[in-house]
Amino acid sequence: MKSLINGSVLCAVLGMATVAGAQEAAAPAAESVKAPSADAVRETWNYFYKGQGQGPVLVEAKLCTEVAKDGPNKYECTAEVGPEGVKANTNVMLWQSYLVPQGDSIDDITVQVKQGATVRETKDVKVKGEGWRARQWTGVRLPKAGAWTVTVMRGDQVLKEVQVKVL
Repeated sequence: MKSLINGSVLCAVLGMATVAGAQEAAAPAAESVKAPSADAVRETWNYFYKGQGQGPVLVEAKLCTEVAKDGPNKYECTAEVGPEGVKANTNVMLWQSYLVPQGDSIDDITVQVKQGATVRETKDVKVKGEGWRARQWTGVRLPKAGAWTVTVMRGDQVLKEVQVKVL
């Protein structure tokens, strides 16, 4: 009886997986992406599952004026600031994507906003290793025209700098 129940559960799970796979296959492909090497996937798995205490990996950071709140692009930057810059006082966010080891909670990341060499603002960022991607967007103020730099830091280490022209 037990093997019959397990067999029924297995058939149900496989059936659902087949339906889900068919639905995914039917969905239009947004863009073609190159598959990572087996070694790259293995290294990522090992870091996520066994890298506790080693800190986050900042995968991407960009200035955005819009982050999707729902739909297929939920939590993605949907309007990136271009090389032409932004007008002063435009609502801007530094969108960030991290790989954080499973179960870790990182609370020593900062976003620093500078106009020229003058620090105008510093904000704390917290990320958790709850899934493959930890995404965070931090609002930044750019109130005056000029050359600005938005920097993601962990302690004294610069993880990423983004230059932006404010008009």
